[in-house]
Amino acid sequence: MRGRAMTSQVPTATQLPPPAGLEAVYLANRDKLIRFLRARGAGGAAEDLVQELWLRIVSSPSGPVVDPLSYLYRAANNLMLNAYRSDSRSLSRDEAWMALNADTSADSAEATIAARQEVERARGRLSECGARVQEIFFLFRVEGMNQRAIAAQFGLSLSTVEKDIQRAYRAIAALRDEDDG
Repeated sequence: MRGRAMTSQVPTATQLPPPAGLEAVYLANRDKLIRFLRARGAGGAAEDLVQELWLRIVSSPSGPVVDPLSYLYRAANNLMLNAYRSDSRSLSRDEAWMALNADTSADSAEATIAARQEVERARGRLSECGARVQEIFFLFRVEGMNQRAIAAQFGLSLSTVEKDIQRAYRAIAALRDEDDG
């Protein structure tokens, strides 16, 4: 044993037994299966479907098949139909999503423009109340600062901050009254 080199026990391509059964029928009729699927409407996907058929045959060996060629044609046709159904569902889902978002995006754009116009009107109305009222309202509503912290920051009483916030709310409410009237 010392003088002999170790030989590999892995079979090479020349040592593998020739395919038998369903694999042999598949290999002998691969081109016919591709033509069959193209004729049935698979088009360019025919080769991919036949490859998928091969992977299924190799990955899950089955028992003896009475008519292997018919079995392969049926399996190839079923793969094509499943792919068609999957593509159709995907296309329908995509079209529905696009239709929903197309309508929503137009409405959304209009809503965004309207909201921006409302904000500008509110800012204009708040600026009429004075810079301090506008800044206090901004700190309270946008920044979320509490009234005591605002009072401390400005050196005002809590009552004055509350009154400034009320003035801002009344100014904005007047905008709503104008829109309704």
